[in-house]
Amino acid sequence: MIAHADNIPSGRHPLVKFILRWLLTTNHKEIGTLYLSFSFLLFFIGGAFALTFRAELAQPGLQFMGADFYNQMVTLHGLVMVFGAVMPAFVGLANYMIPLQIGASDMALPRLNNFSFWIMPFAFGLLLSSLFMPGGAPDFGWTLYAPLSTTYGPPSTDFLILGGQLMGISSILGAINIIVTIFNLRAPGMTLMKMPMFVWTWLITAFLLIMAMPVLAGVVTMMLTDRHFGTSFFEASGGGDPLIFQHVFWFFGHPEVYIMILPGFGIASQIIPTFARKPLFGYASMVYATAAIAGLSFVVWGHHMFATGMPLATELWFMYATMLIAVPTGVKVFNWVATMWDGSMTFETPMLFALGFVVMFTIGGFSGLMLAVAPVDFQYHDTFFVVAHIHYVLYPGAIFATMAAVYYWIPKWTGNMYDERLGKIHFWTAVVALNLTFFPMHFVGLGGMPRRIADYALPFTGLNTFATAGAFLLGVTQVLFLYIIIKTVRGGPKATDQVWEGAEGLEWTLPSPLPLHTFETPPKVD
Repeated sequence: MIAHADNIPSGRHPLVKFILRWLLTTNHKEIGTLYLSFSFLLFFIGGAFALTFRAELAQPGLQFMGADFYNQMVTLHGLVMVFGAVMPAFVGLANYMIPLQIGASDMALPRLNNFSFWIMPFAFGLLLSSLFMPGGAPDFGWTLYAPLSTTYGPPSTDFLILGGQLMGISSILGAINIIVTIFNLRAPGMTLMKMPMFVWTWLITAFLLIMAMPVLAGVVTMMLTDRHFGTSFFEASGGGDPLIFQHVFWFFGHPEVYIMILPGFGIASQIIPTFARKPLFGYASMVYATAAIAGLSFVVWGHHMFATGMPLATELWFMYATMLIAVPTGVKVFNWVATMWDGSMTFETPMLFALGFVVMFTIGGFSGLMLAVAPVDFQYHDTFFVVAHIHYVLYPGAIFATMAAVYYWIPKWTGNMYDERLGKIHFWTAVVALNLTFFPMHFVGLGGMPRRIADYALPFTGLNTFATAGAFLLGVTQVLFLYIIIKTVRGGPKATDQVWEGAEGLEWTLPSPLPLHTFETPPKVD
């Protein structure tokens, strides 16, 4: 039975008390801290994998590793960043902030909350241990395409499958907890259309998780039975079809992209009005646009498969549906710009990261529209152009948004202001490094350089060298971010309770730093 951290007997050794406190805690702030710390650790591990294969790509030929190990690094980088860095970071922010923003004392299901977190270290322990197994780690890309993952996958693929199942269980339990909390524990007077946008985006994201994650669980289970139990879901010689895998995986995979983006939309919608000193323009339309994006995300999966020989009518459907998703996304960008228009703007670090998110996510959106056009996608497909697109969407959309959120709320969490000068150095260095890393990939992709290949033609050398230099600079910015966080936690100028002039929401009515227990008596919302 899980005991609350406050009830751990006082006679225990301090180290034992410390371990038990974090192992058994059911407090939403402490579990949020665990998620954020875990995601930061996995972010560094995933980044180390990226720097490993970027070092290989700095020059043509094979310098440091064989093609097989190169693809192991690519596969683990994708899996760790998607499932270990981005998703737990957003779940951590949800755990920490949603009860504060809706006036709840905690999450609705605190013991389930503890359980859903502690599944994660075991899941990623299984995945990362595959590096040390006979045959090496999985080497078929984070999309797990059959038959590469079924017929030809190394023995460690089974550990990836089990780890994936555990990650899915954790995500589904966390999503259930968030939905129950939002529907049942809102403060008196807080109707759905009075909720902060971060809460709205997470409510919609939680429904996406519940609908999408079982699909992933299903497809990896089909992989497992194909590998060991004689089924032929994806084996052509037994009557199956590898394309079935792609359809099922991308039916999960495209909503997954929005699972990693929608909370970032909510963060930007909190920060931009604060530093523009204006209410969010078009609140209701932002809610409806978020819901529209979530709904459309389930009917566009085929744009990942234009090159597989779809019927023309099917290609047209997926092409037009994908273009349609740009409309609600454009509504959001328009509303953020309209919020800033004629505002009394200041450019503290959270605002800089929010603006970086808006600008570079929009660039990623434009390249996404290019990929949506079926005839030209045949040229872009499986090239570094796709890598550039997804990183312009996900790095600003998820990583920049998370960093903006940390800078925005860490004074409230710790009671200390971060170092503004270091924060701005972090932002501008990260912007330069991000564009230096990923912008050249558009051009090598347009030139036909395939992804997941360890070698390349000589004309691509200069742009790849630039990209590798940018990647290592980007790695340095993460070390700076870690230093800023540690420096802020340890001390600094004291934050006021309001922290930011113009910030609105129930969390700003609480003292800085936040006490362990908040809103034991629910506040009333006008």
